[in-house]
Amino acid sequence: MTPGSGRWRRLPLRVRLIAGFAAAMLVVLTGAGGFVYLRVRYALDRRLDADLTAEQTAVAAALHDGTLDPRNPAIVSGGLYQILDPTGAILQASPGLTNRALLTAGQVAAARQGPVRADLGTLLPISPEPLRVLATALSADTTPPAGQPAVMVVAVRRDQRDEALRELIAQLALANLAALAVASFVGYRLARAALDPVERYRAQAARITDGATGVRLDVPPGDDELTRLGRTLNDMLAALDTALERERRFVSDASHELRTPLTLLAAELELALRRPRPATELQEALRAAATDTAALITLADTLLAVGVQPAPAADAPPTDLAHTVEPIVRRYRNAADLPGTALRTDLDPAPPVRLDPVRLDRIVTNLLDNALRHGAPPITVATATAGGWARLTVHDTGPGMPAEFLPHAAERFARADTARTTPGTGLGLSLVEAIVTAHGGQLRCCSGPAHHHPQRDPVPCTHRGTGTTIAVLLPTTGRG
Repeated sequence: MTPGSGRWRRLPLRVRLIAGFAAAMLVVLTGAGGFVYLRVRYALDRRLDADLTAEQTAVAAALHDGTLDPRNPAIVSGGLYQILDPTGAILQASPGLTNRALLTAGQVAAARQGPVRADLGTLLPISPEPLRVLATALSADTTPPAGQPAVMVVAVRRDQRDEALRELIAQLALANLAALAVASFVGYRLARAALDPVERYRAQAARITDGATGVRLDVPPGDDELTRLGRTLNDMLAALDTALERERRFVSDASHELRTPLTLLAAELELALRRPRPATELQEALRAAATDTAALITLADTLLAVGVQPAPAADAPPTDLAHTVEPIVRRYRNAADLPGTALRTDLDPAPPVRLDPVRLDRIVTNLLDNALRHGAPPITVATATAGGWARLTVHDTGPGMPAEFLPHAAERFARADTARTTPGTGLGLSLVEAIVTAHGGQLRCCSGPAHHHPQRDPVPCTHRGTGTTIAVLLPTTGRG
């Protein structure tokens, strides 16, 4: 980037817009003025050429009749003429043109080949005697001897033509300058009116930067680009406020959840150190502290997992949902010592998904933990294909969740009133939602006849109207 371009970019946008608009208008006005000038000059030159042709006819006739004399009225009224030999010497001329030839030697040679038109003198600066000349050959002999008439030159003065063109240039210059000034003023007003909302947005955004909360941009009515920008920015501010409030609530809830086990751990250690105790009591206190520490580690790991879930890599291998879920459920059934009637599977084939088996294991395990803690057997794990999605559902036949709690079921540390007496931290569904969302999927919570679908999608619910059903919709590898 050149230094000039850097200085240009540092100018206010309004100044750059006006400068660009003025430059474009200057080009347009100059082009229009140039076109008008050329058309007028062409018309005036045609008029002069017509006069030259008439003068040439008169001089040629007088020369042919032997009456070519400055005193001949037909010639005197016509204008100026010269008769030149092949070398350019003047043989005959009208008064005032006897001492200087109007053509150069090269122009004389060219005139012997064909008519030559030329302008003598300049438009600017003003010449004392501007002429337009027409030279034609007098003989078909291309090499007449010296001293014999070879070229006839007629001329007319261009004073009026040049004066008209100079006046036209001055008027065009004044008109263009006036038009440029008016156009620049109008452009400035338009640019100012167009950018005023942006400046208001900037000032209000500065207030938000300084710490103001709940501030929204003043968006004028309408549906142009700036109003749509203002509405989009307001939507973004609302989303940021929601995210900030969610993070504050998360920090508050995390502090609350961590405070209880930390308090218990500190109390147990303080009680163990208060007085001398037998080795068995100290071991028991250490075991309890180790249990609380393990719970804290698990809680911290879960919090980290909820907060950070990377999206799948583009080259991640596809996972067969039904074949991967089946051993996970079997292992969970054996670990929980559940009979086959308490934890059942209904695994229909589904298209492959880009979800690695480790995260799929975490999804299924968390959903089964929730079903066992807050629901009741029999629990059914099912896979199927639904509207281009691969669907995984976990259904239990317990009392279900209150309908008003369904929109908050996947929030961090959210627990229904009926579940506060059961073990858990309220992070299971949050972790499932974080994994599913990172992989472009959807999490649905349904209980009895009530449904909660955060995303609009034509895939219908097919579960029974009793108990609780948590459905996970995952995009297949062919969905894009």
